Amino acid sequence: MAEKHDLTTGPVSSHLFRQAAPFALSLVALFSFEAVDLFFIAQLGDAPLAAISFTFPLIWLIYGIGIGFEAGAASCISRAVGRGDREQARRLTTDTLVLGTLVALGLCIAGLLSIRPVFTLLGATDELLPLIAQYMQVWYWVAPLDVALWTSLASIRARGNALLESKIITAAALLNLVLDPLFIFGLYGFPRLEIRGAAVATLVSTGIMLVFTMLYLHRQLRIYASPFAPIRVILDSWRHMLTIGIPAMITNAIIPVSSGIVVAMIAVYGIDAVAGFGIAMRIEPIFLIPFYALSAVSSPFFGQNFGTGRLDRLLEARRVATRFCIGFGLALAVVLFIIARPLTGLFTASEAIGQVALQYLWIVSLSWGAYGLVMTVNASFNGMGKPFPGVVISACRVIVVFLPLTFLGRWMFGLPGLFGASLVSNLVMGLAAFIWLGHQIRSSQGHIQTQSRSAPPRT
Repeated sequence: MAEKHDLTTGPVSSHLFRQAAPFALSLVALFSFEAVDLFFIAQLGDAPLAAISFTFPLIWLIYGIGIGFEAGAASCISRAVGRGDREQARRLTTDTLVLGTLVALGLCIAGLLSIRPVFTLLGATDELLPLIAQYMQVWYWVAPLDVALWTSLASIRARGNALLESKIITAAALLNLVLDPLFIFGLYGFPRLEIRGAAVATLVSTGIMLVFTMLYLHRQLRIYASPFAPIRVILDSWRHMLTIGIPAMITNAIIPVSSGIVVAMIAVYGIDAVAGFGIAMRIEPIFLIPFYALSAVSSPFFGQNFGTGRLDRLLEARRVATRFCIGFGLALAVVLFIIARPLTGLFTASEAIGQVALQYLWIVSLSWGAYGLVMTVNASFNGMGKPFPGVVISACRVIVVFLPLTFLGRWMFGLPGLFGASLVSNLVMGLAAFIWLGHQIRSSQGHIQTQSRSAPPRT
């Protein structure tokens, strides 16, 4: 039987960082090996490097939708666990897995039918479109496998067990690392597939880990309910999950859509600029890992404590997360200023490509702490079952602040001005997110106290 790890008692900071640490290690593996993917592809030349850079917005858009299902599952399941409703937690786990996989399969088919028009719209040239097609024709099939894997792992994290999730993600990343050079370069008798080989490696490694994970979670931890249930029960479960999942999808889809606009704007400067931006986009997530991990564990922590009315612990968690994001974010910016040049040099010998990556990393890294706070606050709202603020924060960050500043910044300062828009939008919305979360917790606290005073005495 799946074990519940109680997050409603004990030191807040210890819970957050004990849960975040193993998850962060798994993300180190995941994002590091994505960077290794890019390293291998870069050995094929500048054109494949630029081609793979055009795929990032579409891939992260699909990931964003998948993360929406993951967030919905983590929030609803953690609150069910907090209430002690084990059967509801199992029902939500299974129904979210089924719905998420079906939606991802639909996105896969739609993507396969629209490769040329979509990437032409993003600014890809006729030279790059065949390379993009070779990669995406395989990668789109990864989407339903990824969503099925993520929703299953989110259900474990919602029960307070981040260590098991980290082991599975790390194993998948290691398997992908081994398969990458085999399929890309055709080593040891494998076919040489070049850029398509990177996608094949991802597809094979994800499929293997999905089968293993589902068998283990079903036979050993028994987290799944029967998929055959009355349609009324399944629809009710979907509605419950989508209350959080749809806003989370919107929140996570906003960023890749804006990234697609940015890629189209950068494409005007040539494929070297796109390739440089692509390198920065692969390096940035590695440095954001501590913030991704903190946001991932914040949702179940807030969910369990909100479910039991421990709002004092939520205010303390907000303070702990803010101090960490600001302090660690500034430390990361200092480190990156020192190592950014040799780091980007691992991916390209081109001065033009490397300079674009350096400009992005040096400018935007100054606001990574604020961006980490935005991610953590959004996850915290989802955990409380209140997704609306996260949608507003993300929409305002991109639509109200970031996109207008990109046009203004590019007009005034060129590419550095475009990157500066990310810096400003992260700082502004980080402060707004911090204030809003505190207000929401205090409002909920007052509401619970009012309900407690008005409740009839027990006899």
